[in-house]
Amino acid sequence: MADFSAPLRLRLDGGALLANWRWLKRQGGAAACGAAIKANGYGLGSAEVMRRLLDAGCRDFFVSNWAEAMALEPLIGEGVSLSVLHGVREEDMAVALASRARPVLCTEGQIARWKEAGGGLCDVMVDTGMNRLGLDWGGDVSAQVAGLEVATLLSHLASADEDVPLSQVQLERFSALRGAVRAARYSLANSAGICLGAAYAFDMTRPGIALYGGVPRTKAAGRIGQVVFPEAQVLQRRRVRAGDTIGYNATHRAAADMEIAVVNLGYADGYLRGFSGRGSMTVGDRHLPVVGRVSMDLTAVDVSGVPEVAEGDWLGVDYALAEAAAVSGLSQYELLTGLGARFDRIWR
Repeated sequence: MADFSAPLRLRLDGGALLANWRWLKRQGGAAACGAAIKANGYGLGSAEVMRRLLDAGCRDFFVSNWAEAMALEPLIGEGVSLSVLHGVREEDMAVALASRARPVLCTEGQIARWKEAGGGLCDVMVDTGMNRLGLDWGGDVSAQVAGLEVATLLSHLASADEDVPLSQVQLERFSALRGAVRAARYSLANSAGICLGAAYAFDMTRPGIALYGGVPRTKAAGRIGQVVFPEAQVLQRRRVRAGDTIGYNATHRAAADMEIAVVNLGYADGYLRGFSGRGSMTVGDRHLPVVGRVSMDLTAVDVSGVPEVAEGDWLGVDYALAEAAAVSGLSQYELLTGLGARFDRIWR
């Protein structure tokens, strides 16, 4: 088959990924710095992300489920840990027992299942205030985990990206657990938690969004580099007459004759309707506004006054995560993980 390329591509900056990890590691002081690579490496490709971070010295990785873990099994070498955050369902047990990855046990039922099967090393999640997955911090956690070989006791911060009392409450609860529950290591801080200071680092931090260019708190602004640069190809350049409308539901009416480029990008690719009439794309140093409504596969961009843009050309999509989140109303997480399979992913 002849070489084929899609009309969409993500240019992925491996240098920025590693620089982000190194900055986050420094913020944690002596703590190890792991990496959340769930959701296919936040949309970048989990295996490619893991390989690059392994080369940089990262040794602790986190995915959500066993399907994700199975895809990464060949990369789990000596001294490398891969933890499965959702624990083990009954359906997972055969895979989990055979895998070099380990479960993060979240419920008493999972603990019983793991013990009964003779499972070995594991992690344990304790809920300290998010009320999501984990054993209740107010219960007798030490008794619940008795008989387990716990590699890492984890909890997860609910609102570390905001200045609210809950983070301090969770810190105090987890600190008390550290004194009461035996484990080889303890881990609390996500990307935003790392920015809260060394008290949150414990033995290991677990950054996610900040690895990939997200800015979780103002402390990281200017320190975290953009990793993901979407580009879309122009399918057609056309003239729109004054008074005519553009796109579904005629949401944009041309005040004067104008030129638009229709690009191969839409909400099926993760470029959602929140960018309608608000997003922009680039050619050189020119920012070109999105006009009309983003549709499933196509988006229109105003190229009036930019005669060099033609069919077959590529436009950059303005996608610095913090700025794109403010424009679209989407979270930085949604912006990354929603980028679809129709993009070629090209590392540099």
